[in-house]
Amino acid sequence: MTVSIDSTTSTTGNQTASVSASAAAPAGEAEVLRPHAEHDFAAELAALAAQDDRPRPVRWRLSPWAVATYLLGGTLPDGTVISPKYVGPRRIVEVAVTTLATDRALLLLGVPGTAKTWVSEHLAAAVSGDSTLLVQGTAGTPEEAIRYGWNYAQLLAHGPSRDALVPSPVMRAMSDGMTARVEELTRIPADVQDTLITILSEKTLPIPELGQEVQAVRGFNLIATANNRDRGVNDLSSALRRRFNTVVLPLPESADAEVDIVSRRVDQIGRSLDLPTGPEGIDEIRRVVTVFRELRDGVTADGRTKVKSPSGTLSTAEAISVVTNGLALAAHFGDGVLRPGDVAAGILGAVVRDPAADRVIWQEYLEAVVRERDGWKDFYRACREVSV
Repeated sequence: MTVSIDSTTSTTGNQTASVSASAAAPAGEAEVLRPHAEHDFAAELAALAAQDDRPRPVRWRLSPWAVATYLLGGTLPDGTVISPKYVGPRRIVEVAVTTLATDRALLLLGVPGTAKTWVSEHLAAAVSGDSTLLVQGTAGTPEEAIRYGWNYAQLLAHGPSRDALVPSPVMRAMSDGMTARVEELTRIPADVQDTLITILSEKTLPIPELGQEVQAVRGFNLIATANNRDRGVNDLSSALRRRFNTVVLPLPESADAEVDIVSRRVDQIGRSLDLPTGPEGIDEIRRVVTVFRELRDGVTADGRTKVKSPSGTLSTAEAISVVTNGLALAAHFGDGVLRPGDVAAGILGAVVRDPAADRVIWQEYLEAVVRERDGWKDFYRACREVSV
């Protein structure tokens, strides 16, 4: 027997439904600190849907071409500018989008800070119009978070029944033909991870307590993210890994690309927090990115000097955090212009994770590289001040 679980989301219309209607911001959206992608970029999604005349998979809000354009950015025939959500190789995005149009799930793999969660959210928003069908993986994630749970008041009063069953985000996505997300899959205990095997291979979720099952309808798929540096609590079993098409998200290829990524995200975050942003801070952003890349790579940008790498990841995401914090310092305790003293403490906190070993590495880098670099004297002094 097959049973369909009703979703509580409002985005279950057919593939021709208006994106602007489904992505309309809820009441009080202006007060939300971080709107979901489908709300924050509703205008872009609506513009893409209006001009997208390419074939769409069943229950997709946009065609695969439009989904890729939404992530990578571009200009539509009517002049509408779509901002890039991901700066990186186009082929990676195309493979990820194509995977979601097949019967294989997508695993986004990469070191911390390579925008795995960001890409996952925007893919779900563009494909299904809803990025909130999310399971957050932790060492304590239970099986019920992936399968289903029970309303225990109903269960005790009436026994197992449809009314007592509480569907998980994955079950709701299966029932409605939408995209589910599982974040930090490798942090979930191995026996809970394997709950996904039947879902991904048979497209079925048994409910033995009711003698029923939920069968996924067309449009269902799943995006998982995993960290390939800090492997989390449990690696994936070979049986589960075979159910995924793995796409590795790399670190930015060049300093210019990373500066562009950091600048864009800091500008977005700054606007949401009413922080000043502008071209005056680009020099400090470039310095932060340069420091992070050199310590991460173990060599200076010119290739002449080898340096030791600290224990931290020094990812693009951490660079964004350092610059954003610096902007807040500049706004509330400075003149609103990002300066070396505003980012120095953040860099120190990102680099020195191990107080003993990392502090020595940082001091050596300051004296051997930063001190001798033309135009960096003010940056060197600010870093020395917070380091001492």
